[in-house]
Amino acid sequence: MDLPGLEALEGIDEPAETGTTFAENARQKALYYARATGLWCLADDSGLIVDALDGKPGVHSARYAAERFGPDADRRHRDAANTAKLLEALENVPAGHRTARFVCHLALAEPAAVLLEATAAVEGVITAAPTGENGFGYDPVFLVPRFGQTVAEMHADLKNSLSHRGQAARQFAQLLGQLLRGQAR
Repeated sequence: MDLPGLEALEGIDEPAETGTTFAENARQKALYYARATGLWCLADDSGLIVDALDGKPGVHSARYAAERFGPDADRRHRDAANTAKLLEALENVPAGHRTARFVCHLALAEPAAVLLEATAAVEGVITAAPTGENGFGYDPVFLVPRFGQTVAEMHADLKNSLSHRGQAARQFAQLLGQLLRGQAR
């Protein structure tokens, strides 16, 4: 079965992400692309929630430091700017109060409705400085206490086993199986 990605959707502009939650944005994107193509569409919205920052960067995680980089900045530059802004915002926050979580919300839609959703999170704390070379985004400052490592220090297998996206994808796969079995009856 061939599953086209966004790169196959020529001539379709990206939707505005106007939701205030990851779930709202995932639903908006899934419905937008499903309506534009007439196909089922799976979309996600993911990001970092930091308790000491009242949930920021939240749905703005990828654009948290947008004022520090242009629209054509590469991922490495955007990630560095976002991480620097996050660490500056937490500069005077004690280690014990730097709790955070990565969240991923998946939504599958057909043109008329959202068919199913899955959400997952991984808990951690924000470190005072980046550590590790693996991963992207906030991975170098997101420490998972039970492993004593930032996500950027983890081996890919460990990271994938506990990641918010991996957990959400596994939930989604179960729900999709149930949906498809129900439709086959």
